[in-house]
Amino acid sequence: MFIESLLMVLAYLLGSVSGAMLVCKTMGLADPRTQGSGNPGATNVLRHGGKKAAIITLLLDIMKGVIAVLIAKLLTGSVIILAGVTIAVFIGHLYPIFFNFQGGKGVATAFGALIALVWPVGLAALSTWISIAILLRYSSLAAVVTAISAPIYMFWFTPIWEYRIICIAIGILLLWRHRSNIRKLLAGQETKIGK
Repeated sequence: MFIESLLMVLAYLLGSVSGAMLVCKTMGLADPRTQGSGNPGATNVLRHGGKKAAIITLLLDIMKGVIAVLIAKLLTGSVIILAGVTIAVFIGHLYPIFFNFQGGKGVATAFGALIALVWPVGLAALSTWISIAILLRYSSLAAVVTAISAPIYMFWFTPIWEYRIICIAIGILLLWRHRSNIRKLLAGQETKIGK
């Protein structure tokens, strides 16, 4: 049980490593928490740091979700621990211990964790995000629709209740983290991708 508990702690710590903060520091960019939306995530980095910085940020945030879950899969077959690791790496991104618990919104990390946990769910979620982002040009709207859709995909693709429950929890947290974006969308004030 010690190893299983340690996996969840390590997943949280890995999630706490902010791709945006690392990229901005390495590339000599301003702290993303002081720029644009104040969110340390790929979309905000794109706005003030450009495409290269945003892509690296996105990949780092995805990979920490993938790595945490794949390592857990190698070390345990417990669905409860795998579900715990999935939510732990995601929570680490939202509330990172290394950055005063001021993290990003978690879309990329959630995607990485979910694709490693149940890959068809991850692919379906990615397809949803890309479709909305391309059609309507709102990153936040794409995230909101994906947050609502992902639990439905999880119910469709797996009978494992632990995975379904954590996917619902991730969806709720994603919606909570996007609450200001939802208000802006409803008011017609949200910024489109590329603007």
